Amino acid sequence: MNKKKIANIPFGPYITVLAGATVKGKPNYATIGAYGVVSQKPVLYISLKNTHCTTSGVLENGFFTVNIPSSGAVEKTDYCGTVSGNKVDKSEIFESFYDEAGNAPMIKECPVNYLCKVIQIIPIFDFTMFIGEIVAVYANKDCLENGRPNALKVKPTVLMDSGYFDLNNRVGSIFKTCKGSR
Repeated sequence: MNKKKIANIPFGPYITVLAGATVKGKPNYATIGAYGVVSQKPVLYISLKNTHCTTSGVLENGFFTVNIPSSGAVEKTDYCGTVSGNKVDKSEIFESFYDEAGNAPMIKECPVNYLCKVIQIIPIFDFTMFIGEIVAVYANKDCLENGRPNALKVKPTVLMDSGYFDLNNRVGSIFKTCKGSR
């Protein structure tokens, strides 16, 4: 076996996203790698440090957004993960928009945006996991293919090994690439 046991920490890769919430009446965004699909019902989760400004906004309003930035926005994305909304007003970094009800801010420059209503909160050590039902999805028209976001057009940023990376090629199709596919 050509394997070596390494540190017990998650190394990634993770799609980098910006979690959004309204904090004291203003949009706030935090760059996170801890998010994902919970079920096809459709439900997503985000996990935020308890001290994050965005955490207080989600707790206060019961809504959050997951915004997928393209690799071209890596500088602003990194900034939102480097500075704290508790110390710096991040409301003007991106142009924000809202759904009809004004539930939580979404980022206009991000090709894909998910608006989620919190349905469960799970405390985990010094983090809070928010499980949210997706109530709306927005996508840039030029990123759509057959009504769905195309990864090569979205150009998401991947986080791994303390670095940001982009996607360059499609290497297969789900349920079709394997030899046993129907």
